[in-house]
Parts: sequence; C-alpha cells; structure tokens
Amino acid sequence: MKKSAFFVASLLATAAISSAQAQDVRLGLRAGANYSNLAGNVKNENTFNNKVGFLGGVMVNIPVLADGFLSVQPEVLYSQKGFENKPTEYTGLLGAKQKREGNVNYNYIDVPLLLKINAGGFIAEAGPQYSYLLGANDETKTTTTPALGGSPTTTESQNKRDVSGLNRNELGYVAGVGYQANSGLSLSLRYTGAFSDFVKSDNNTYFNGDLKNARHSAFQLSLGYLIGSK
Repeated sequence: MKKSAFFVASLLATAAISSAQAQDVRLGLRAGANYSNLAGNVKNENTFNNKVGFLGGVMVNIPVLADGFLSVQPEVLYSQKGFENKPTEYTGLLGAKQKREGNVNYNYIDVPLLLKINAGGFIAEAGPQYSYLLGANDETKTTTTPALGGSPTTTESQNKRDVSGLNRNELGYVAGVGYQANSGLSLSLRYTGAFSDFVKSDNNTYFNGDLKNARHSAFQLSLGYLIGSK
C-alpha cells in the first residue's frame, strides 16, 4: 500500500513536469505552526496534551492544466511535532502513582507531494508524505509516589536526545483546504498523519510502553507564497 501510494505520486509528478511549460513552474516559501499530538492505541492517553511547534520550508508548484486548476506541489519542510505531558496522575509499575510533566519535541524533515486543486482561489490539496526524524528532545519529569506510601520522588528523563528506539523513517499523508490570492500569497489549513508507529516494535521501555502503538498527527496552519503573480 505504501509503495503503491508513492508510485502513483511519482507518476503524477512525472506527468506534471512533462506537460508543464517551464515558465509556469513557481517556487515558493511556507511557514506556520503545527498543533500536534498522538494518534493510535496510546496507553494512558489522557496524560498527553497537544503541543504547538514550528513548520517552515520551500515548495514548487507545477501545473498539470494550463489554467492552473490542477497542479502538483512537492514541498520540503522542517516540522516540529510531539506532545506535552499533562500533569495527570496514573498508575505505573507495581501500583505506584506517577505523574509526568514537560514537553517532548520531535524534529522532522517532511516531504509532502500534494495534488492541488485551485478553483478560483479556493484550494483543496492532498497527497502522501515522507518524513525523516532529525532528532528529539525529551524534557519529561516524572514524579512517583510508592503504592505503600512514602515520600514521592522526581526523576528527569535520561538520554534526552536518544532516538535509537524510534523509527526515523515515516510514511504518512496530508490533506487540507485553503485560499490562494492572485499575488501568490496563500493560507492553508491541513491535517497530517502517519501510517506507521514512530516507536520501534521491539521497544517496550519508551514511556513505559505507553507509546508503543502511537503515531504522529497534527493540524497545520500556515502561510505560503508562490513567487510570481498570476
């Protein structure tokens, strides 16, 4: 399924490049914000909050039809995803009560390949996305209260930037709507998700196994600018 999606996307891109006039290809910039969290079968789900992160990068718009109604738009974006630990108490190992606090940031390079419809300025776009994990920063503090009573203890995450237990390559999807002015300025609202879990299947220790079947998801609000007015 994943290979088929990229195969179809590659065919669309090839067809678009072959049919487009060189002067109609437009370069552009995009910048905005992710409102990200986790999807999938997440344990202790109520302890994870949405988090705001930056996204930004470059794009190329390649028309498929001469009037600009249909185009292909590959992008390369730096994208901050992750979650915020909600300070909610839950039952941990051996019945101990635990509470996590702090943010966890995952820094990605996202490469969406979008099929884009522009109907008089109204935009609808969708397509596959490849993502590569550049690095992570885990700022989690965990407070543990023993099941049989006693003083609580607080520990900070170890190996804060270790990504050895994570899948660095990810295949996902993007879909969204927006508006594009004739000047090339646009506003887009998108949703992006992943097909695969971002924690390796044999990693049972990351966040005590709570995120073993978790996937990244995010709403994205961004401004774009295609160079050259229409």
